[in-house]
Amino acid sequence: MRVIVCTKETPDTAAAVDVVEGKATWGDAPLVINPWDEYTVQEGINLKEQGASTVTVLALGGEDTREAIKHALAMGCDDAALIADEAFAQVDSLTVAKGLAGGVRQFDDVGLVITGKMTTDANGGALPVQLGRLLGWPTVTYVAKIQSFDVDGKSITVERLVEGGRQIVTAPLPAVISVVKEINEPGYPSFMGIRKAARAQYPTWSAADLGLDADLSAKVDWTNLEKPPVKAGDAEIISAGSVQEAAEQLADKLMEEKVI
Repeated sequence: MRVIVCTKETPDTAAAVDVVEGKATWGDAPLVINPWDEYTVQEGINLKEQGASTVTVLALGGEDTREAIKHALAMGCDDAALIADEAFAQVDSLTVAKGLAGGVRQFDDVGLVITGKMTTDANGGALPVQLGRLLGWPTVTYVAKIQSFDVDGKSITVERLVEGGRQIVTAPLPAVISVVKEINEPGYPSFMGIRKAARAQYPTWSAADLGLDADLSAKVDWTNLEKPPVKAGDAEIISAGSVQEAAEQLADKLMEEKVI
């Protein structure tokens, strides 16, 4: 049974978005594999111990996305595929999901698709549910642990992070899940993995290859933007002879401001 892990490239988490001439920009920030997707990739690799036959990394993007694919292959994925087409430029998450769904359908014996909780550039988190809906597969989000992955019985049991605790959910396979950082500790690419990734050959599909060239009209317009207002604020340092006195002064000021 094949497991597909989805990934993409995102600006380094230390980068800050800016608005220049009405357009959003990350400046010259380096692009890296989406940090949430490292957990995605690692969990796919871990599932080989529970019966997964192949772990495939699937990405939608451009030439920069190849670095994210290379990272996933170096971590231990078996093969890869890239969906690259200008038709996907500046599209919304639903259109990205359409592209990924088209990519998933190119493979046989897919039992599970794993995505990260979200991407650090958009912070949306809608794509896993959209992808599951398009594939017609059950979808489980915020997965913190896979309790069982039953290849023969075609079912998966997971623990979801929910407010106040964890929820245990069992779903039939094939399915889509999104994972959170509690699920594992991502490993580092090995030297042999890096060498393998550098030589890897994999298909690159266009929208037409996936039968989607007439279904990509939704676009996101990132022009005519304005910079958000600068948040103004000040701070007052409390000086006191003891912790008790400082706490009393702080409590008095909070009550004066009607905070408490």
